[in-house]
Amino acid sequence: MPLPPVPTAEPIRLTQYSHGAGCGCKIAPAVLDTILKSDLGTFPDPRLLVGYGTKDDAAVYDIGEGRALISTVDFFSPIVDDAFDFGRIAATNALSDVYAMGGRPLLAVAVLGWPVEKLPPELAARVVEGGRQACHAAGIALAGGHSIDAPEPFFGLAVTGEAPIAHIKRNDTARPGDTLWLTKPLGIGILSTAMKRGTLRAEHIHIATEAMCRSNQVGTALGAYTGVSAMTDVTGFGLLGHLLEMCEGSGTSAVLEFGAIPVLPEALSYLAMGAYPDGSFRNWKSYSTKVHGAEGLDRMMVLADPQTSGGLLIATSPELSLEMGSVMHGIGSHAVRIGTILPFSEGPRIRVE
Repeated sequence: MPLPPVPTAEPIRLTQYSHGAGCGCKIAPAVLDTILKSDLGTFPDPRLLVGYGTKDDAAVYDIGEGRALISTVDFFSPIVDDAFDFGRIAATNALSDVYAMGGRPLLAVAVLGWPVEKLPPELAARVVEGGRQACHAAGIALAGGHSIDAPEPFFGLAVTGEAPIAHIKRNDTARPGDTLWLTKPLGIGILSTAMKRGTLRAEHIHIATEAMCRSNQVGTALGAYTGVSAMTDVTGFGLLGHLLEMCEGSGTSAVLEFGAIPVLPEALSYLAMGAYPDGSFRNWKSYSTKVHGAEGLDRMMVLADPQTSGGLLIATSPELSLEMGSVMHGIGSHAVRIGTILPFSEGPRIRVE
């Protein structure tokens, strides 16, 4: 389907130039499973501590003397209409992959696709400037990048980070008895859908943007806590999808307390108006057989809602769980208890109560 021509009298709405939005344009989990089962060949390098096998947030490489290099790349199509905010959000989202591993970023390079005959280059400059600001806020340089002429706009970063090996947090190391925590509310995909459809009220536009631009830098500090058993960030596969990755990788299951899960209140209002992201249905179709108790439309749409630059999903030991409130306060953040990791037995991986 051809993209619409650039408006001449009205402001350009970037979300109208992409078929998806933010992390909602990720390949569906079931399709990704097929891709990753392809025989890509393996290189037997014992220094590669984390690869693509567990679908973790970044690759981790042992560089000696007890330290590791962290490498990741993340990009997507516009999630908001404002070019500068799009750049900030995409960069914040990419940096989150390093934080989710317990690391700190060192530098980033940009990945830009731009339909140069449909959108002015000045808009692309604003996107890059937004990404640069997010990098500066993280204390790193946007050191270069690569761009192409593309049918749809997209932007993101390839980020290099580092951490002591002892601080690396994986998504496949949760243990039975751990408590599950979430650092940001859900509902980004719902609000983004309302924006794309033109039904988002002007006074609500800032809500999703502010949430998506909030850094997950707290992950660096959490890396130092041995009681953090596992950690990942919640993005395009929704809370259920990323929790499933954690449970399947760890050989565990989980129970979620639906009433405890934080959701942006405004998102619930738009959900009641029918603002259902296509990505939610795509996600649910991929993993519905592994979940029990989320079959109602409202539960399904919240738990499968594709997040862009979502919060950290953290599994903590019973000992750390008792102190988690004060720990998070001490490092300038907040987390909500949403469930528990359990031993796995036959049946659904996740139960929602």
